[in-house]
Formats: sequence, C-alpha cells, structure tokens
Amino acid sequence: MTTLPPRVLRALERFHAAHPWDHNAHYHRWILRQLPGRFDSALDVGSGSGDLARLLAARAGRVRGVDADPTIVARARERTGSAAPVTFTVGDALTDLPAGPYDVITCVATLHHLPFGEALALFRRHLAPGGTLVVVGVARAESAGDHLLGAVAIPMNIAMAWIRNKGRTRPRPVSMTAPTRPAAMGFRDIARGARQVLPGARLRRRLFWRYTLVWHQS
Repeated sequence: MTTLPPRVLRALERFHAAHPWDHNAHYHRWILRQLPGRFDSALDVGSGSGDLARLLAARAGRVRGVDADPTIVARARERTGSAAPVTFTVGDALTDLPAGPYDVITCVATLHHLPFGEALALFRRHLAPGGTLVVVGVARAESAGDHLLGAVAIPMNIAMAWIRNKGRTRPRPVSMTAPTRPAAMGFRDIARGARQVLPGARLRRRLFWRYTLVWHQS
C-alpha cells in the first residue's frame, strides 16, 4: 500500500469506520468468472465470515471453508445455516486443510500470512486434475508502479465506500481476533516464486492493494 502521512491514515480510518466496505468482497464476482459454471467440490482457505464460500456453494456440490479465527468461523456458521452445502472448520491453513482433492481452491487476503512457496505447493497437492486455484493476495508496494496504483486507489476507495453506503444502513464487518501482519513480499518476488511452484500461473497487479493469481492443474 502507498505510504501515507499518519494524519491522512487516521482520517481514512474514520471515514471507513462510518462507511465500511470490503476490499476483498469487491473481487468475489471476479473470482466466480474464473471458475466453471458447475463443479463438485471447493475449498476456501481463510474463509472469514463465509461470504465467498456461500457464493461458491451456488455452483458446487460441497464447499469447505477453513480459517484460523474461531470467532469469525462461528459467525460464518451462523450466517450460513444448515441448508447450504458448506462446512466451516477452525484450523491452520498449512496443517489442518480438510482432505481433498478439490475442483476449486480459493484464497483471499490470506497467503501473505503463510510461508509462500510451501502454501502454494500444498494447494497444488489438494487440487484435483483439471482444477482451478484462484488467489487474491496482498503485496508490499515496492516499485513506482505499485505506489502509483496505490495512490490511484485512494480516491477510488473513498468513492466506492460512499456509493456502496449511500442511503443504506450496513452492519459493521466482523472483527478478526486472529493476529494479522502486513505483506512482506513485493509483486515481482510473488510472481517469480509462484511460477516456480505453479508453472503457467497468471498473475496481475490490481486496485485496492491486491494482486490476483489464477492457475489450472493439468
């Protein structure tokens, strides 16, 4: 993310506290466009409050979500109910992944919390032949292009928050209790490391301080 003066950051935090919107959810529809119309099984790593897992369930026979935060997993279960073919598990993404293989694996704003190459190799092993891995990740801003994209995102971020909240009463996002940390890898290192583990992976810088990765298992 672009480095901003503390006073500006505090002002943005106050604005978004009054006008909340989810940068990650902004990419959910894009994720769905990368996937087949129907598939048997899906795994959402770092499933949070379950919004993406529930969208995947509209296309899948079964969906598993795993997240390290027990509070947010409990909220995901409450919001989902028993009718949808979705199961949420509290666990570590490296040691507690529900047994696969899966036709689809998604991972949104979680990969930077994990050992990068090890996590991608694990996802690859859990992906079924012909399956699709989609990552929406967070990278450390390094290049002039990174900082320019971050600067462009700031007014767009404010505009999106204003538009999405105008005339609406929105519930506050569920607070995470698990520890978080900023991204340590820049986009170039991410792309280089990803292609070593996932040959042919497609990566792209995105707005709102995100990048995307799409890979198909042969």
